[in-house]
Amino acid sequence: MSLFGMMRTSTSGMNAQANRLGTVADNIANSNTAGYKKASTEFSTLVLQSGTSDYTPGSVETEVRYGISEQGGFEFTTSATDLAIRGTGFLLVADESGATYLTRAGAFVQNGNGDLVNTGGYTMMGYPVTGGVPNVVANGTAGLVPVNVGTLALQAEASTVGAFNVNLPSTATIVAAADLPSANAATATYTAKSSLVAYDNIGNQITLDVYASLSSANNWEITVFDQSQAAAPGAPFPYAAGPLVTTTLTFDPTTGGLDTVLPSPTSISIPIPNGQTLVLDMAQTSELPAPYQVLEATVDGNGPSAVDRIEIDDTGTLYAVYENGARTATYLIPLATVVSPDNLVPLAGNVFVPSSESGPLRVGFAGTAGFGALVPKALEKSTVDIASELTTMIEAQNIYTANSKVFQTAADLMEVLINLKR
Repeated sequence: MSLFGMMRTSTSGMNAQANRLGTVADNIANSNTAGYKKASTEFSTLVLQSGTSDYTPGSVETEVRYGISEQGGFEFTTSATDLAIRGTGFLLVADESGATYLTRAGAFVQNGNGDLVNTGGYTMMGYPVTGGVPNVVANGTAGLVPVNVGTLALQAEASTVGAFNVNLPSTATIVAAADLPSANAATATYTAKSSLVAYDNIGNQITLDVYASLSSANNWEITVFDQSQAAAPGAPFPYAAGPLVTTTLTFDPTTGGLDTVLPSPTSISIPIPNGQTLVLDMAQTSELPAPYQVLEATVDGNGPSAVDRIEIDDTGTLYAVYENGARTATYLIPLATVVSPDNLVPLAGNVFVPSSESGPLRVGFAGTAGFGALVPKALEKSTVDIASELTTMIEAQNIYTANSKVFQTAADLMEVLINLKR
């Protein structure tokens, strides 16, 4: 047996336990770090070639592993920008240079530029949805932008869609053609009238006067005017400008619904002055022997208003809720995953990057196949168990001490061997 081999083996054992104590120290220090995944030290033997009558001691090797796929508990908060993940997936964040990373640390706050930044200094990334459905790249991060809520104040949204469904009385009197609202004459008359508020491109309110008039049996003329062009509040006709749009709805007298044989129009398209075309759905409008009644009246869009608060739902959609009550989707927050999350490479700031052993990046959304669920107003706790770490620390300390005794014994025997010469 080699005395030097004993010393090398015991030194290897002390180094291995030192590594183990290092992971324990790191775990205990991060026991309150949101989204932290505990590290552990695993051991394997290194066996050297030995003869039948002479044993050559080997050593021990260590490998640090991270339980990145382990689910942590939840700590619920009152912050609308705190996010946790239940199940598979990571939030995508970026540093100041724009490099993208993965994280489970979801404690985000707004910085001076309006970006949502977590405690590690990384910016939340998402897809803007104000321009329509985002173009998502499933195997990369193209199209992602920093989630910025500072630019959402005083924004206006033009009206583009709405719904206006009413019951038109089948017992109404037919209006002569010369007196229909579409003629815009002082003698104009009508069966029923409602007003709707829409918004132009810069957020100005445009009040629409919607007239319904029975022009012939089962045929109703729908005429829309800009109220600002009315002659007077009580006597609007003639308007200074003609109708924005006029259409005729035809009803099936046997069902009271819109005629599907002709067929009848089911919506009207209204060109909003200095705005967009508002498509007003009227598919559920009826003609029944009952008084005129508004069943549904909705129009999207909003005027300029300051942001009152931010909301994020469990699908990852970030909404800006304005002081006037309008609620607008602005970003869609994706999740990312890899085949083997435990083989991701951890970096400072509680972030991870893919490696050759983790597999390639895949991007998707919360609740879809292969991805977990987002938990708004919550943080994922550290997966560290203090009691377990202290037990490991005591065990590592004892084994370290035992290895040091082996080293000391080998050193004493070496001294005996040297003294034989004296």
